Amino acid sequence: MSAEQVSSLCEQLVKAVTVIMDPASTQRYRLEALKFCEEFKEKCPICVPCGLKLAEKTQTAIVRHFGLQILEHVVKFRWNSMPRLEKVYLKNNVMGLISNGTQNILEEESHIKDVLSRIVVEMIKREWPQHWPDMLKELDTLSKQGETQTELVMFILLRLAEDVVTFQTLPTQRRRDIQQTLTQNMEKIFSFLLTTLQQNVNKYRRMVGAPQERDVLTTPQIDLAQEPKAQANCRVGIAALNTLAGYIDWVAMSHITADNCKLLEMLCLLLNEPELQVGAAECLLIAVSRKGKLEDRKPLMVLFGDVAMHYILSAAQTADGEGLVEKHYVFLKRLCQVLCALGSQLCALVGLDSDVDTPANLGKYLDSFLAFTTHPSQFLRSSTQINWGALFRHEILSRDPLLLAMIPKYLRASMTNLVKVGFPSKTDSPSCEYSRFDFDSDEDFNAFFNSFRAQQGEVMRMACRLDPRTGFQMAGEWLKYQLAAPVDIGPMYSKTGEGLCSIFSPSFVQWDAMTFFSESVISQMFRTLDKEEIPVNDGIELLQLVLNFETKDPLILSCMLTNVSALFPFVTYRPEYLPQVLSKLFTAVTFEVIEESKAPRTRAVKNVRRHACSSIIKMCRDYPQLVLPNFEMLYNHVKQLLSNELLLTQMEKCALMEALVLISNQFKDYQRQKVFLEELMSPVANLWLSEEMQRVLSDPEAFISYVGADNKISDPVLEDPSGLNRSRISFCVYTILGVVKRARWPTTLEEAKAGGFVIGCMPSGNPIYRNPCTEQVLKLLDNLLALIRTHNNLYMPEMVAKLGETFAKALDMLEVEKNAILGLPQSLLEFYDSPVYKTILERMQGFFCTLYDNCFHILGNAGPSMQQDFYTVDGLASQFLNSAFVNLNNIPDYRLRPMLRVFVKPLVISCPSDHYETLLCPMLGPLFTYLHVRLSQKWQVISQRSILCEEDTTDDNPESQEMLEEQLIRLLTREVMDLITVCCVSKKGAAEHNSSAAADGDDDEMMSTDVTPPSSAELTELGKCLMKQEDVCTALLITAYRSLSWKDTLSCQRTTTQLCWPLLKQVLTGNLLPDAVTWFFTGVLKGLQTHGQHDGCMAALVHLAFQIYEAMRPRYAELKAVMEQIPEIQKESLEQFDSKLLNPTLLKVADKRRKDNFKRLIAGCIGKPLGEQFRKEVHIRNLPSLFKKVKPSLETDVLENNEDGEGLTALFEP
Repeated sequence: MSAEQVSSLCEQLVKAVTVIMDPASTQRYRLEALKFCEEFKEKCPICVPCGLKLAEKTQTAIVRHFGLQILEHVVKFRWNSMPRLEKVYLKNNVMGLISNGTQNILEEESHIKDVLSRIVVEMIKREWPQHWPDMLKELDTLSKQGETQTELVMFILLRLAEDVVTFQTLPTQRRRDIQQTLTQNMEKIFSFLLTTLQQNVNKYRRMVGAPQERDVLTTPQIDLAQEPKAQANCRVGIAALNTLAGYIDWVAMSHITADNCKLLEMLCLLLNEPELQVGAAECLLIAVSRKGKLEDRKPLMVLFGDVAMHYILSAAQTADGEGLVEKHYVFLKRLCQVLCALGSQLCALVGLDSDVDTPANLGKYLDSFLAFTTHPSQFLRSSTQINWGALFRHEILSRDPLLLAMIPKYLRASMTNLVKVGFPSKTDSPSCEYSRFDFDSDEDFNAFFNSFRAQQGEVMRMACRLDPRTGFQMAGEWLKYQLAAPVDIGPMYSKTGEGLCSIFSPSFVQWDAMTFFSESVISQMFRTLDKEEIPVNDGIELLQLVLNFETKDPLILSCMLTNVSALFPFVTYRPEYLPQVLSKLFTAVTFEVIEESKAPRTRAVKNVRRHACSSIIKMCRDYPQLVLPNFEMLYNHVKQLLSNELLLTQMEKCALMEALVLISNQFKDYQRQKVFLEELMSPVANLWLSEEMQRVLSDPEAFISYVGADNKISDPVLEDPSGLNRSRISFCVYTILGVVKRARWPTTLEEAKAGGFVIGCMPSGNPIYRNPCTEQVLKLLDNLLALIRTHNNLYMPEMVAKLGETFAKALDMLEVEKNAILGLPQSLLEFYDSPVYKTILERMQGFFCTLYDNCFHILGNAGPSMQQDFYTVDGLASQFLNSAFVNLNNIPDYRLRPMLRVFVKPLVISCPSDHYETLLCPMLGPLFTYLHVRLSQKWQVISQRSILCEEDTTDDNPESQEMLEEQLIRLLTREVMDLITVCCVSKKGAAEHNSSAAADGDDDEMMSTDVTPPSSAELTELGKCLMKQEDVCTALLITAYRSLSWKDTLSCQRTTTQLCWPLLKQVLTGNLLPDAVTWFFTGVLKGLQTHGQHDGCMAALVHLAFQIYEAMRPRYAELKAVMEQIPEIQKESLEQFDSKLLNPTLLKVADKRRKDNFKRLIAGCIGKPLGEQFRKEVHIRNLPSLFKKVKPSLETDVLENNEDGEGLTALFEP
């Protein structure tokens, strides 16, 4: 290798790097240059001399960086095959580069420093401590040369800790060797870090003057000649703090608290040093957040001492005093986190069985903490809430007079914090400026604020548990103030009407906050105080004020209704106020901004009316005994409202009827309640069973015409000739649903018997109840099923063609539904100010969507409501098959989902086992067979689409539509798998998985890795019943195992852990064909290929594959053949694993060890994240063990017979 060769190659490389980095280069030249550089790194035998030449100080920074990258590449990928002398040569030269091969600390580029430290760390990872025992000494020697070298040494130590401890990017044995050696030397390392920090900070301070001698945040005045020196010391100080942060997290606590907590004291001091304060706060935060034995954490209480508290508080005051500067704001956030972590330590250490006393400075701490709770930044305010909650909950601290004295101050702060101001796009509050740092958009802020407010509600309730009267008193004062305050609508008024509030109006945000506050504290007061201690007179006075308050503003009226509900418990002490409350609520039910207006109601108005209805329902549900004496008055009021067909929407009418039904449950007299329900439902029955309605409900064409979906409308906003017809159908369906949901027998058996609700006993001895609504509802059932059948048939192509021009998309999803599924936020203002349905088309879509859902809600509620009277309806299964399950092929996914969730699942959960054979099996069998085919086809389309996308074909189907379809099929898959699980595996699945249904499109894939399925995962009686039918059994098994490779991680994990094994176990005893067994096993391996990158899924699938292989391999040799096809499988290891498995006497290894061996065998088919799929493997060899005593003969063999025949211990001797 001649010098000319190196020089000419280096010239070519410099040219290539220049071409790559030059923005003016053409793409072709750039690619050629890139290819040349990559091939050089991979193949050239003289990489080290070329890299070193390019890394010389005389080259430009870009070329030097490339030279160092070459050296890093050599260490990472060629180290194992390099001769020893070349390794020593490279190591000495790299240390030489640190010593004198870089520019001064202030001039050198940070990317050069970074890559240089990386090279050293890569060598350490391969050779320390066994072959490079003096590494730490060498670093120490380098650091004595000056600031430039010290900073690089800091980078090396930090990077080493990150790679070995934080990211653990090296093999286990090497990691253990290095970590244990670091731990053994930690005293020296820590002392070195602290000394470096102290010396450099002292030098820096001497040059700029200590912060006490100057205004802390002013720029220090330094002699110009001294400035570079001061900056260099400051840089080293910052590097030392960053490195400490990498170690404090995991070293023994004794190092952090050594020398009377010298480290913590230094960090507190540095909080007042503008250049170093953020790094110091970061270290302090990590130290104070440490978990571990309480005994070890006790010294942290030193931070509650006078000195530490003084430094922390003065730093906070100074940083805040300068107004909003990003650097200071970041520091304040860190400091706030430090105080929160201190609070957590305090709560953990002060306990009944602990000798740690409440610190003397608790008051000072609470004052400083309150300062963060009252800071203009909404983010800082929210950061303190969890800690306040912990303090108010703490069994000892919560009794402390200092904390109790804090409660009024905390509640006063909450009154301000609950006011929703601080939107980043606005300037109406000091918080706005801070929000622009913390949030990208108003929607972002809104989502944050809603969860912050909920958190505050929790903490306020805890505070009021300790001091209920203060909270109530404040709520009363605020409510009175708000009732008397003039309305300020601000610069933006609502589109609902002139002079009305919008959601940003000053008055509304105050009303909104006050309402939340009073609701939280009043409810807690009733839970905390004894009956005789309740301030009834004060409460009734407030209630009277609220009832006498009049407003035409829908947003304020809505807040007022919440206050009525919050104060309603006082009425239980003074029932004479009930008629007034009812009258107020009924007035709000018919609320209009402009009487007799033809314009569509806005959402704000609709919300008020709905709010009033739900307040009445809530009152009748929670206080039925209180309302019962006023039943006649209530009934007459409702009758009067119902007599005018146009006064209320159908939903509002039904809400009021639901309230009546709830009170009628208090009659506790079957006959009386039955007569009442008959009377209540007679208008519905007459309408529903009329000849015209029967014709409309059973003929799709007549139905389309009746609801007006075949018309062409010229004015899509105001004109709606068939609105009344639609509302009549809605009214009937809503009413049936309300009655089925609410009518019940008494809860106690004695009352039920006395009232005539019990008609016998089951063989098990359980009573058989009858529902007073049964007779009424059952006679309406035929037409309901006819409507469902008709609705399903509307999706037939010939029926869709009959929709009018205006209504061609009437059966499509509403925009709101689409946005919910795609996770798109709703515009804040639009939500309240826009009409509920903007056009007649939207109204029609809403009608179809709600009608469809409600029909299935009735069927889902019918079982629990009418019990045996419903399940024994003649031919119920075939009636369902001929209505709900007709024309499923044309029913879109967004309609099929609610059917499964609100009808089939509740029916399965509530159905008694004696109806499995007659009702559920005949219904579920065909349904599961159909769903399996449907899902398989849909997922096939998606996988083909992803293949086509790679070929970049143009398609008339826009991307958003594809995303919607894909997300819908995911949600439908989850629904189906959930239903199968509920049917086959566990009844409790019902409650557990409802969450999946609730959050549309909420892909919460933070999946647990706790995957071993519960050992009790057995098949239910229904599951066994279904598995007896061969076609259903096949459909269930194929759906479960095929779904493992569909691209939905959540569904895969649930199915793997809950469903796959119990289903397969059921058929194990039978004669399964070898092809079937290999198909199941391959299905799991395919799942691993698709989902292996997700830890939760991967662990669950590996466990399942292991279960199947262990259980089936002795009977099916074909499974071994499948294993042999796995890429990169080691045949010898497989043979070994197999022979142990087939020989029970050898199966002594623990289950976990066997599973780990199995996982290593199938590693070749476990999918990797995209970022790792094409990454070049780095191989780090293990060195002779430090901790196992090896036989001397073996050791000498190892030393004598290494690959180069030279003694390994001689390597890297200085």
